[in-house]
Amino acid sequence: MRPLAAGLLSLALAACTSVAPTVPRDAPAARTDDVPAAIAVPSGSRLAVTLKAAGLQNYECRAKPGTSGDFAWTFVSPEAALKDDSDKLVGRHYGGPSWEHGDGSKVTGTVLATAPASMVGDIPWLLLKGDASGSGVLAGVTYVQRLHTNGGVAPSDPCGAPTIGTRKAVRYTADYLFYRG
Repeated sequence: MRPLAAGLLSLALAACTSVAPTVPRDAPAARTDDVPAAIAVPSGSRLAVTLKAAGLQNYECRAKPGTSGDFAWTFVSPEAALKDDSDKLVGRHYGGPSWEHGDGSKVTGTVLATAPASMVGDIPWLLLKGDASGSGVLAGVTYVQRLHTNGGVAPSDPCGAPTIGTRKAVRYTADYLFYRG
């Protein structure tokens, strides 16, 4: 099923590559009153766009480094569709982590800080340093926040020697806020 899902996501992204950006360069502020200080963006940063992600957090059963006989589900990569505030498919999120808009602009992030999600069973909220390329909606993005997550935590299925190399995909949603400055 994964190849099919990846193919559909790729097809959907290809369909939106000729679409002009629908979000202004400096979007109005999104709801951020619930953002923990640990993942706040630096002062002077301006919100460029908020995109909603729906997709998968992919895990693999692996031996824990530095241990003998201990195993754990290890995060491998995200795989999600990105939609704008009008629910229009505008891009994709994938390993890197990277976010790619249909206009050709792209951001790759490095995690700077984490904060627990507001609900048990949801992946943590993040602040990432962004490295943007291309021109378009994501051009010049310097920070990315992952907020309002739902799901996506490692599987609760057993992970051990018999299941080494097994991959599991867990559904999740999140808001990604992209900042310049």
